[in-house]
Amino acid sequence: MMYGRSLQDLALEIERQKNAKADYLADTRQLSMTVFPNIATTEYEPRLSLGTNGDTIELAVNEIAHGQIASHTGIPYRYYNRMQKSDPELLAHNVNTWFNREPQTRMVRTLDGTARAFLSDRYRRIDHAEIAEAVLPMIGDMPGATVESCQLTDKKMYIKVLNPRIQTEIVPGDVVQSGLLISNSEVGLGSVAVLPLVYRLVCSNGMIAADNGQRKFHVGRANEADDNYEIFRSVTIEAEDKAFVLKLQDIVRATADSVQFERIVNVMRTAADARMTSPDIPKVVQLASRAFGITENEGKGVLDHLIRGSDLSLYGLANAVTRTAQDVGNYDRSTELEMTGWDLMNMSRAEWNRINNTD
Repeated sequence: MMYGRSLQDLALEIERQKNAKADYLADTRQLSMTVFPNIATTEYEPRLSLGTNGDTIELAVNEIAHGQIASHTGIPYRYYNRMQKSDPELLAHNVNTWFNREPQTRMVRTLDGTARAFLSDRYRRIDHAEIAEAVLPMIGDMPGATVESCQLTDKKMYIKVLNPRIQTEIVPGDVVQSGLLISNSEVGLGSVAVLPLVYRLVCSNGMIAADNGQRKFHVGRANEADDNYEIFRSVTIEAEDKAFVLKLQDIVRATADSVQFERIVNVMRTAADARMTSPDIPKVVQLASRAFGITENEGKGVLDHLIRGSDLSLYGLANAVTRTAQDVGNYDRSTELEMTGWDLMNMSRAEWNRINNTD
């Protein structure tokens, strides 16, 4: 798996962002897209303006928020992106038209003066700091448990934990350890998730059994704001958050359970017995890649690692996918491929027969 950053660096950045964030609720008629010159590039870029009691907050807009504005206004993203690059004035006109014609209350999440998310007013803010404060002390109390990898991206926070006290062999000499992934998105791109993770020692691969975990979605009662549109937390919401933290800790304990680990390992052992019968190995990889959303370039890496690993089984193919996850250079995508490896290995017998019979 990709290393990411140190746990200390993660904690420092979470704390920094905690103090640099601001969230606002506003009717879209109080929002407007404007165009400003970008000093660094000498080009013009769209920004989001929010009026607050006579003052105006000017916000840069990141790619995530642009995509959410496009979705909210019903502007196809390819066209939205074309206007953003070629005619930002036209984009601003289109967005402002729909902001005013179909008004809604929206949550604008900001960090360092940039709009990073454009969300429903019912979006429940469960932030990285809350998750880290709830789970890291627990992990520290687990005998032998270590944070093997962690990262903070624009999309999500990831904490990948290993528990070497729970391990076994898939085949002789191929040792895997139990672990778990804790992830969260503050920008509407994923739930709070605690998912089982299996770590293969021979090649440092991580595989995430996403369908065996627990998720908590960021949906709740409508938020409220003060006169400056800044969101405040009611007593009810604070009580719900405390209850959620306690439940999250229970989920972490359950996910680290050896019984669940053994269920996942049994799927791996079954996959190790599912041999490739097709003589056209590149075709098998191509069909599997197409079925599971692996790009053409990633597929080349999967084929290379499959051949190098010399394990022509469904288990070997899945491990080639998770090994490729270390090469992609993007932590979000790397983690997605670690989930894809499990999905591929856990495919139905009928799907495997279809992919495997290419002669």
